[in-house]
Amino acid sequence: MACVKEIGIVGKVEACLRNPDRKAGLEKATTNELTMVFDGIVGDCHSGPTMLSDARTLKQYPRGVPLKNRRQVSLVSIEEMAEVAEKLGIPALPPEWVGANLLVSGIPDFTLLPPATRLMFSSGATLIIDLENDPCRYPADVIEKHHPGHGLAFPKVAQHKRGLVAWVEREGAIKAGDSIRLFLPPQRIWGH
Repeated sequence: MACVKEIGIVGKVEACLRNPDRKAGLEKATTNELTMVFDGIVGDCHSGPTMLSDARTLKQYPRGVPLKNRRQVSLVSIEEMAEVAEKLGIPALPPEWVGANLLVSGIPDFTLLPPATRLMFSSGATLIIDLENDPCRYPADVIEKHHPGHGLAFPKVAQHKRGLVAWVEREGAIKAGDSIRLFLPPQRIWGH
């Protein structure tokens, strides 16, 4: 039986963000600390044991079907946000504009980490990567509001740079400055 393997890369939390009310918009606000519980981030709009199916799952389920919430936390890297900002022709792309909960650094090709990768934080809090967070029009609309004429290109230029979504495996607090250890699952290629 294969098990996860720690790799020698150690990342760092640069910022923590939260939005208690999705109806107020996509943008999140910086906070000192995020409390991770099994339902997600305490006080964040994406917290909860379930979520409703949406445009991402329409091929499998009708809209509005309750599903296990594996999109509790959104993570982006400072390096990839800088690359996307450069391609958009804007000075910076703040993580709050793309709805991120965690801005991290020091992990090469962050968005390409495979599903089931464990991110273990200094406190012991642990997140499991579910999937790449595909770029969509919602961050594009926010960017467009701040930099007219630049936001609409976001879905194209942010491909494989938009970050990841994850769920909480182990509870704990996460703060800016915390270190992140990576544990990768065995990598296999399916034969079809």
